[in-house]
Amino acid sequence: MPIHLKSFDSRLGTHETPEVRHLSPENAPYYLPVGDEVEIFTAAYRARLPVLLKGPTGCGKTRFVEHMAHKLAEESDGPTELITVACHEDLTGSDLVGRFLIQADETVWVDGPLTQAVRRGAICYLDEVVEARKDTTVLIHPLSDHRRILPIEKRGETLQAHPGFLLCISYNPGYQSIQKNLKHSTRQRFVTFEFNYPPADKETEIIAHESGVDADTAGQLALLGEKVRNLKASGLEEGVSTRLLIYAGELIRHGISPQRAATVAVTWSLTDEAESKRAIDEVVKAIFPA
Repeated sequence: MPIHLKSFDSRLGTHETPEVRHLSPENAPYYLPVGDEVEIFTAAYRARLPVLLKGPTGCGKTRFVEHMAHKLAEESDGPTELITVACHEDLTGSDLVGRFLIQADETVWVDGPLTQAVRRGAICYLDEVVEARKDTTVLIHPLSDHRRILPIEKRGETLQAHPGFLLCISYNPGYQSIQKNLKHSTRQRFVTFEFNYPPADKETEIIAHESGVDADTAGQLALLGEKVRNLKASGLEEGVSTRLLIYAGELIRHGISPQRAATVAVTWSLTDEAESKRAIDEVVKAIFPA
């Protein structure tokens, strides 16, 4: 059987399908800075320093990467694509690098999303990287130090990263365990951004912009977020994300009562534990009386 070493888009047959976005400053997603993260990310890209984002669920990590990728597309040597991979427990190194596949009567090589980014000078964003299998770390290390290379053992090839390539990874420290932890040898290869939920005034502005509700309602939803996050000390495993508060705002804008919207978008999404649901419901009713 003949073997043809061709490169195909990974969407033609690999196990993992990346999200590929072609970048333009005109369609950059909305992002409201809360500090100097835009300036630091820009400097990291210009120096081609790999970036690590850590923070809780729904605090804006992915939105920030998308915003910055579009913003950097304005630069003459900026990225033209953002390739995003949502990591999961079945994701292997081969899913990222590529594999040989049988197509018709021949065997062809199909680039994985990481290889595509390395070749084409894209930003490659590995979301929740600790969820992937451990063999993915082997691939990350030589790409995230001075070598900037990707070994492809199955082809006996070593790729030098395109000058525009940037590796960006994220994870949620709240989910760490002995089995799923980012090793220090990996963490110390990255410039690290710590994300958290935005302060109340910023979150109010974000909710109003993204959901379309008025400023007063957005402020009440931001207050709800602050109060519910304080319940973590009472046993709630995860605080409410800005994303869920925006969902509640969108429901309100489409005619659902604020109390009901907060119940279905916040209370029921956060927990199944009866005591925690009662505690959140009390906060909801205090802020949004029927």
